[in-house]
Amino acid sequence: MKKFYFFYFISLIIVISFVASLGLTSLVKYHFEGGQKYEMLQKSALFFASIPIRTLNMIQFRTLNLDAPSKFLKHKEKKRFTQFASKKRNALLILPRYDHSLQRSVVDIIDLSTFQVIHRYQHDVADMNSKVLNLKEFSRINIDDAPVRFQYRHPLILDDGSLISDSEYSPEFKIDICSNLEWINDDQQFHHSKMLDSLGNIWIPSLMRPQSRYVNKYKSKSFRDDAITKLNTNGEILFKKSVVEILIENKILPNNFVFSSIALGNQDPLHLNDIEPAISDTKYWRKEDIFLSIRNLSSIVHYRPSKNKVINYITGPFYWQHDVDIISDKEISIFNNNENFFNNKYSEIIIYNLETKKFKKKFDEQLQNENFKTSTQGLSHIFKDGAMMVEERNHGRLILFNNNGEKEWEYINKDKNGDIGFISWSRIIEDEKFIKNYKINIKNSKCLN
Repeated sequence: MKKFYFFYFISLIIVISFVASLGLTSLVKYHFEGGQKYEMLQKSALFFASIPIRTLNMIQFRTLNLDAPSKFLKHKEKKRFTQFASKKRNALLILPRYDHSLQRSVVDIIDLSTFQVIHRYQHDVADMNSKVLNLKEFSRINIDDAPVRFQYRHPLILDDGSLISDSEYSPEFKIDICSNLEWINDDQQFHHSKMLDSLGNIWIPSLMRPQSRYVNKYKSKSFRDDAITKLNTNGEILFKKSVVEILIENKILPNNFVFSSIALGNQDPLHLNDIEPAISDTKYWRKEDIFLSIRNLSSIVHYRPSKNKVINYITGPFYWQHDVDIISDKEISIFNNNENFFNNKYSEIIIYNLETKKFKKKFDEQLQNENFKTSTQGLSHIFKDGAMMVEERNHGRLILFNNNGEKEWEYINKDKNGDIGFISWSRIIEDEKFIKNYKINIKNSKCLN
């Protein structure tokens, strides 16, 4: 009889646990689909659903403060900066990085002729957040973008030394050379890259608000309706269009793509992570054209906004890629995160030739020898002389190879305590006139910070 009751009790516990897990899963799914009811139950479900990953992070990173970003361990035994070959480059490194000793992100401007920090941006994030008015879109800004979690993402430096950036799915903002806030655009969520076009306007990925007609009819507020957005330097939106619309209207995707994605529970089927504008006409593109990196389709889209026309839809030996760059009058480079199911140990830099329609790898053996891998994010920059810098974002490392593939230097984003933080999309400037004027601007700025 005791065995019967024991079996009954265990069976009851299993049934209750199963039902509870179904309820928890349903509430989490309801929350991420934009459900408005049962707010307290949603919060409770999210709390319990996050316990396993939060516990794992506490153990892995030996911290109870899960508001701050994670500390990386892969390059813990390396020096902060190691130079392997001496070369004075007349270039600036724009380095957005997280400093755990400061408990915040900063943007360091590094002179690559000396590798010295010649200027730093670090504005008052809490004050900026208090000025955000679109709380419908940014109801969690004081949580998700609190100063301890905020990150400068791919900051763009303008001729006057001002800086434009965002904190990834956040408002866009501009600060002056002394880190004083100039404007905020909180019309929609901006994310990933920021690139100037030939007219001095800025292309930035964003989330479409209101959602495009292909998405809106399914009433899924959590569907990431990625858009290409063009801003002027005053923060005003000049143009925006949904990437879903572009691909459906150009018959790259079927009309039922949004429905199929939602039905399969995929609220982020595209994941636009870079917009690269052409700045001159060549045989293979016009200076109005842009190249889009669509991570979750592992594809590069060559698009002409004025005609709403996809010129090329490029797929190939790359998977979950980031950072498409124009590197010649007929070539683009692609940062291949290489997140496929086979042979995915290293990230790669792929060069695609639009004339021959062939792919090749750059410094592949060197990257393998460096055990170079970032599953998400990351970028590369190919210098005018053929040298290449790569960013291993998920491990806080930069490497510069000269044009022969020899290692010039390696940088690990270590703070004064030896803790390694992320690097959030660095940038190289080689324009000699810009560099000269920027240094003059710094000297004349008399910033207090």
